[in-house]
Amino acid sequence: MFVKPSGMPYYRFLRLLHEACLFDWYLEVGCRSGESFAPVRSKTIAVDPFFQAEINIIGKKPALHVFQATSDDFFASGFLARNGIRPGLAFLDGMHLFEFLLRDFIHSEAAMAQGGVILLHDCVPYGMGMTTRDLANLPKGPWTGDVWKLIPILQRWRPDLRLTVLDCRSTGIVCVSGLNPESRVLSESYDQIVAEFSGADLGGYGVERFFASFQLLSARAERHAGFPLFRPAAVGDAALDPVPVTP
Repeated sequence: MFVKPSGMPYYRFLRLLHEACLFDWYLEVGCRSGESFAPVRSKTIAVDPFFQAEINIIGKKPALHVFQATSDDFFASGFLARNGIRPGLAFLDGMHLFEFLLRDFIHSEAAMAQGGVILLHDCVPYGMGMTTRDLANLPKGPWTGDVWKLIPILQRWRPDLRLTVLDCRSTGIVCVSGLNPESRVLSESYDQIVAEFSGADLGGYGVERFFASFQLLSARAERHAGFPLFRPAAVGDAALDPVPVTP
């Protein structure tokens, strides 16, 4: 039986999080309109192959670096390492095929600051149709693809990580903490993981098995508690000072 996340809308959760917490650097993959990172106050890196931003996406940010590129190309460019950038928070919402999100997670974790958190969007589907991998026949409504697989993948290959699944409408947010930028488990097992999960669908894996593997926790409760999950990576107002970077 599917469980539909029915808590705080994810855009609102992100906005309130960024109002409460300042990070030295924030990374977002899969931005399109820019609405999700427009309220961010931290220095920001935004990556999307097809931007359609028609709003003020700079706002109060001291620095905004926009890369109209695939996430694979962005990470391969070495921009983060070349400039010594270690994000305290990353939001991954790119291509909704699990192998893409897995690569984005691997590359992001390797760059994260101590205490940082990676957010994975759309990992909690509430219907079978939205989990399709058929890009030529996408549903008219929400499409999560098969990124739900990141939950069992991380549970199995990275039990050292902490997965906190929030009930943000409409398809949840998985907050991954306890990151280890030195870990090579996922990168070294990538081909094995992809081979094992490529042929799987949620029906065959088991809907009840999937939803029994985690708890949907309240995003509102996280907010009312002052976002304790994200505080270890938060910084003071000095993070608002711009810094030079090398393209």
